[in-house]
Amino acid sequence: MSSAALSKRLLDEYLAVRDSLPAGVVSAERRHEAIRALAARGLPTARDENWRYTNLRPLERARFVPAVSAAAAALPEAAVLPAVLDGFARYVFVDGIFAPQLSSPGEQTGRGLTVRHLRDTAERSTAPSGATTVRPVARALPTAVGSLPEARLALLNEAFATDTAAIHVSGASDAWQRVELIFIAAAGADAGASYPRVHLALDPGARLALVERHLSAAGGAQFVNSAVSVQVGQGAQLNHYRLQKAGVRSTWLDTLSAVLSADARYRLLAVNSGGLSARGTTHVQMAGPGAELTLSVAALGDKQQVQDHFALVEHIAPRARTEQTFRGIASGRARVAFNGKIAVGEAAAGTDSRQSLRGLLAGPEAEIDVRPQLEIYTDEVRCSHGATAGKLDKDMLFYLLSRGLSDEVAQRLLKWAFLEDVVSRIDIPGLRRQIEHDLAGQMADAASLKELL
Repeated sequence: MSSAALSKRLLDEYLAVRDSLPAGVVSAERRHEAIRALAARGLPTARDENWRYTNLRPLERARFVPAVSAAAAALPEAAVLPAVLDGFARYVFVDGIFAPQLSSPGEQTGRGLTVRHLRDTAERSTAPSGATTVRPVARALPTAVGSLPEARLALLNEAFATDTAAIHVSGASDAWQRVELIFIAAAGADAGASYPRVHLALDPGARLALVERHLSAAGGAQFVNSAVSVQVGQGAQLNHYRLQKAGVRSTWLDTLSAVLSADARYRLLAVNSGGLSARGTTHVQMAGPGAELTLSVAALGDKQQVQDHFALVEHIAPRARTEQTFRGIASGRARVAFNGKIAVGEAAAGTDSRQSLRGLLAGPEAEIDVRPQLEIYTDEVRCSHGATAGKLDKDMLFYLLSRGLSDEVAQRLLKWAFLEDVVSRIDIPGLRRQIEHDLAGQMADAASLKELL
């Protein structure tokens, strides 16, 4: 299907449902602006440089209208949900719509945390009693994201979103607030798309640990388009764990945008192992002096999966620091890719940035693509990058074999150690153990690995 024909079908589907989309989530005016901008620019194609690793063919068959029936009529069994994390308030969304039956807000660890869903009205709150009043939540994506070519699919979410998880943490505090968001895709792609959406704002000095999961309720094909907007205030700290485990036939597309103020700390860790075609786009602006970003991504692809991630970090203010770490394993005929770009502006003297991108080929027809980029427009910076892609270390493999391990066990252990460069950074014991068991279960014949956990 041509790009023009696809854009026309997208516009026709929007016109068919626009009057039924909730204004409390995104205003009608903003929806119209987003769909017009997307129609003018067109959906991404393999000819776009930063999209050439992604499998975009599912877009030709996708239904873009939201799947709204599953949340009301076909809630998944609670058994599909992971075990509750100690101390975390849980909010579950099914096909992008809040599901109170599956949620457990519980007792908050301190005042100043508000979690709301915006489907019915911008004023309705799902926070526990005693939560502070929040300021109005921005319902539009930041201008910089809307104009970023790699982030154009966020406009698709803006046009069709059916609900929003709005989180606000107010006031400086030594206590960490803890929230878990779970987005479940339940409806098949033939019934429509799922549009998870998150707005997150931390006031100066606030602290939040956020676990964000993306799951599927069944093994069928699903189409998911997610958008997350993050604002980290001066001196605030955010630990953000994003876990993508969509169904094996799903298409999962995601855009995350973040703005960091002075001395803000943002630890963003993503583990991607699900979906037939999965693409994440991350755009972080280091807008305040002394801001720090630690971006860690692990990706595991098998059979015919595509796992692609594009990350752009813009250093606007001086003395900010960025660390990017990527570890990916491609088995079978999978393609795993990470394209990391760091842009240092003229006013960003004193920038310190580091990139470590590594891919592991574990199949004769697998493909790994790692691409570090540096774009520097000022002096007095410390920027370094390294990228490698290859097979298992033969010397390490020989060492393990010489200690009596079988070839299969030795290879699994080396793969495990490779991913642990990222997974070991998870400082929530219960979450780390869940992820380790999930990853071990996805490695072929991994019973011996599970016994070690």
